[in-house]
Amino acid sequence: MSRSEAPPLPEPLRVPVADSHTHLDMQDGTVEEGLARAAAVNVTTVIQVGCDVKGSRWAAETAAAHPSVYAAVALHPNEAPRIVHGDPDNWSRQGAREGGGTAALHEALAEIDALAALDHVRGVGETGLDYFRTGPEGMAAQEESFRAHIEIAKRHGKALVIHDREAHADVLRILADAGAPERTVFHCYSGDADMARICADAGYFMSFAGNMTFKNAQPLRDALAVAPAELVLVETDAPFLTPAPYRGRPNAPYLIPVTLRAMAEVRGVDEDTLASAIAANTARAFDY
Repeated sequence: MSRSEAPPLPEPLRVPVADSHTHLDMQDGTVEEGLARAAAVNVTTVIQVGCDVKGSRWAAETAAAHPSVYAAVALHPNEAPRIVHGDPDNWSRQGAREGGGTAALHEALAEIDALAALDHVRGVGETGLDYFRTGPEGMAAQEESFRAHIEIAKRHGKALVIHDREAHADVLRILADAGAPERTVFHCYSGDADMARICADAGYFMSFAGNMTFKNAQPLRDALAVAPAELVLVETDAPFLTPAPYRGRPNAPYLIPVTLRAMAEVRGVDEDTLASAIAANTARAFDY
């Protein structure tokens, strides 16, 4: 079995659900093919997420062209320091870049702000903090960018979509300090059960991805078990985080049923019950 080979289509869900976080622009094939495969297994809505200005523009255009797609727009936490300090290693696939300082960051944020005003853009994200890839030199830019995105989400009444990697305490601190938007989503939830209780008390949505199926992911399963039913979402983060038994192969929205079934098992409910809750939760989170 080739690592690059797409996994087979799973058994369709009986209740239609949404993929709350995907990157169609990084997946193989056309958008139309990806959406058709998803629809074939009853994944009828996807949230297409931007990570930089170019990707956010693309997300907004794609959502405008496809009724089953909504967009989220943002500068990824790792993008902010690259705009400020430069990107000599071309990590973000845009060619080597010189640093533009905070002026360049403000210019990029202004573009995100303009996109966030569009009707088919329903989220501002993914934004937040990432201490895995960005060292201390990039933290100030990340925090400034995160706070700006929180304000943008509140100004336009859009959901805030959070990327939190190895930065739980600071993400929660900044949300509490700045005042979280009415609808806040922890994308690819990565905390433990204790953090899930904190998020639940604050009314934050927790979106679980394919990594909750990984052998070493017991803390995620513990978090999922205690998260309130009305705050749970499901996502692919495709092409990343493909659920077991397909880990390492390309992910896509049509694999949502694999993760959802694993989630239902952890929560001790049948898949239709969980799918119905998730469908309602995603529509509420992204206001569609």
